Formats: sequence, structure tokens, C-alpha cells
Amino acid sequence: MLSSEKFTAFLKDRVTITSGQTFLRQSLLINHNSEINNEIMKRTLYILALFVTLSAMRSDLPAYKIFNVKGKSVEFGKLVKAASDVDIVLFGELHNNPVCHWLQLELTRALYEQHRDKLMLGAEMFEADNALIINEYLSKKVNDRNFESEARLWPNYKTDYKPILVYARDNGIPFIATNIPRRYASLVNREGFEGLSVLSPEALQYIAPLPPAYDPELPGYKGMIEMMGGAGGHVNENLPKAQAIKDATMAHFILKNFSSGKLFIHFHGTYHSDNYEGIVWYLKNQNPDLKILTIKSAEQASVDSLEEANSGKADFTLVIPETMTKTH
Repeated sequence: MLSSEKFTAFLKDRVTITSGQTFLRQSLLINHNSEINNEIMKRTLYILALFVTLSAMRSDLPAYKIFNVKGKSVEFGKLVKAASDVDIVLFGELHNNPVCHWLQLELTRALYEQHRDKLMLGAEMFEADNALIINEYLSKKVNDRNFESEARLWPNYKTDYKPILVYARDNGIPFIATNIPRRYASLVNREGFEGLSVLSPEALQYIAPLPPAYDPELPGYKGMIEMMGGAGGHVNENLPKAQAIKDATMAHFILKNFSSGKLFIHFHGTYHSDNYEGIVWYLKNQNPDLKILTIKSAEQASVDSLEEANSGKADFTLVIPETMTKTH
């Protein structure tokens, strides 16, 4: 048997060991919980920082805003939904603005997902007498190098228009060259519509039927004359006619290739469809029942609200900061 002294010593040792184990377990548990809490805290702070950063990007420095005809800010999805319910979408761009070209591509992607083989594209930047080589490019009979060296392309083609043309090629979407060859627009600028009457039948196939309808009192055309006069320069009465023959020819080739049940998206400088004039006027003049949606592009010092000068000029207005970098 153990003596009382040895038994007491044994109990003290057991208490000391047990207390030590308990302390060790508690310490490990506390440390483990601390590590979990630290990890949770780190992740929480990361998510919070990311949220603040994204919120700042969205609210403090937005790259664009879209406004409807009433001047209310709307999401891109609203534009897509409205565009999917019409016959023709006229997307007026600022030629050197990267946001315009990016949204043109994104709108094309979104509408292609809905309409597939019913979607058609066309653009001011491609002249009607280039239709053959464009179709050869779309059918992959001509490579990029030959196409870009032989077709008459704008200086910003590679950055701004090539992505849409390539998307059309890769997805089998028709792409129509709608604009009048620039040499014939220059002829109108010098000699009026009469100058076109001496062209050959072959040349005339690239132009809207003559004589084109023309209303010099339309504010857009009238404004061109007033602008020249206001600047103290020589007033060329043919200048708005040169603009009109472009509008008429683009409308002509849109209608020539459009058919009921299709959706045609056309890209052009915003002036060609602002105030529902230009291309819109010629389309409606030939087919009043067409459902047309117009998009205007504008630059403003702030995109927080739609300025009065840009209000009511289109069904949707794309507003971009005037400090946005340019493509050329």
C-alpha cells in the first residue's frame, strides 16, 4: 500500500499533468479559433475592399451611360430588349470613340444570340462598290492581308470595324456595304444631283435611284447651310445634297437587303440619324410601317444626366465622357 505522503504526491502529479493537458488543449483551441477568425476577417476585408473598388468604378468614373428618349438612365439590357422588337436598328456612332465601337459589337452579340440567322448588319464605312470583296471575305475566299490591301477601308478599320466584320464572318451574318462611293458623293458636292445623271448604268447601281427625294428644309440639312454661313465662309448649296445622297443610298441598300422577319443593324455617324432625320427620313419615306430604333452617341463633361442639347434626338442616347481616349 502507498503511504499517505506518496499518495498525496501522486495526486499532486496527476492534477499538475491534467491541468497542463487542459491548458494545452484550451490553448490549441484558442489558437485554432484565432486562426479561423483571422482568416474570416481577412476574407471579409478583401470582399469589402473589392466592393468599394467596384462601387467606385461604377459610380465615380463610369465609361458610359445610356438614356432613353425621356432622359432616364437605363441598363444595357433595356436597349437590347427594345432593339430585339424592331425591324431596323440605326446605331449612330462617334467615329473615333472606342466605347461606341465596343457597344456596337456587344449589341451585335446580344442580338445574334436572340435572332441568329435573322440578323443582318450594314455600315456607312463600307461603300457599295466594295460589296464583292466584302462578300468574298465573309465567305473566307479572301484572307485578311488581301482584303485589307484591296478594299477601301477607313484608317481606324483594324481597331473599330474589323472586330464586327470578323464576328459577322465567323457567325455567317450578312454584312452589307451601304454607302455611296465617295467619288460620287464628291461629284454631288461639286455639281449637285444633276452631276450623277451622266454616270454609266454600272456606276448608278451603287447609288440610290435618281432623282433622290430631297427636303432642304429638314433641320439637319438646313443646319449645314446655316453653319457655313455663320462661320463666314462660302455657302455651298450642294453640301447638304452630298449628305442627302449618302443618307438616301444607305437607306436604299438597307431596304434592298431587308425583308420582313429580319433584324437589320446599321452603323453610321450619329449625324445620319439624329432627330429621326437622314437615313430615318428616307426609310420612312419608302416604307412608313417600318419599326425603327435609333441610337445617338454623344460626349459630355459629365454622364450623370442627359444634357438638354442631346435630349430627344433618338430613342436611346449613349453618353460618353468627353475625356475618353480616341482611336485615331
